[in-house]
Amino acid sequence: MDETLDTLGKTVTGALGASVTGYAVAYRELTLTAQAADIVPILRFLRDDARCLFWCLIDVTAIDWPSRERRFDVVYHLLSPKHNARIRVKIETDETTPVPSVIEVFPNADWYERETYDLYGVVFTGHPDMRRILTDYGFEGHPLRKDFPLTGFVEVRYDDELKRVVYEPVRLTQEFRNFDFLSPWEGTEYVLPGDEKASGKGS
Repeated sequence: MDETLDTLGKTVTGALGASVTGYAVAYRELTLTAQAADIVPILRFLRDDARCLFWCLIDVTAIDWPSRERRFDVVYHLLSPKHNARIRVKIETDETTPVPSVIEVFPNADWYERETYDLYGVVFTGHPDMRRILTDYGFEGHPLRKDFPLTGFVEVRYDDELKRVVYEPVRLTQEFRNFDFLSPWEGTEYVLPGDEKASGKGS
């Protein structure tokens, strides 16, 4: 299987030239890295070439690397029923550089690209309806970015008195605590609240 995938990687890299920057085979999966500007012709080649025939776009998603200059990997997963093979294509972009939409090659990319925009903030040029798809109207931020706060900014609840859904800023019932991640089984260098009684140090 790995030899077949390696051969396919060499075939695609040779056919697409500088559009594909590299490939790797790991865990019986082939991953291509490519130039973001060329993603449309790349996916068209993978769909139409007889050596590929990746007819099914399974998913479009992203990975956030906030410490990297181009912080997002946009990832396309494809399936070839003809050859019983899968391939992954990765491109890089940042918060402000849009990525070409691949709807003209795979119409089902419509909602996948909207989801990637909604959750990560990656914008796709040429998309006919680039708006949020999972979060609510007026939602602030992109919740799958690694710098998005775990609590979010707004909480939603149903108000019995007003008989409608209301949006309010998040209110925490306790202050954030600093965790040292030390194992309680090995003991800490300080006395935890309440432990002073067990140790006999309390009054």
